[in-house]
Amino acid sequence: MTHPFSELVVGGVLLAPFVTYAVAALAIFLVLRPILRLSGFARLFSHPPIAELSVYVTVLGLLTVFF
Repeated sequence: MTHPFSELVVGGVLLAPFVTYAVAALAIFLVLRPILRLSGFARLFSHPPIAELSVYVTVLGLLTVFF
């Protein structure tokens, strides 16, 4: 079974599906970020920006695997 990759067309330029996944992951992360701040996520780590980056990469990986 093969996975059909559909390219995103912006102004006649074909973009790889990974670009679509990266933008979708960014949108999901921006929704999750206030929730993480309210839950005290930053206090659990010595360097919170790296922890937030890891959340973004995890969301991006999950989108890539499941879609």
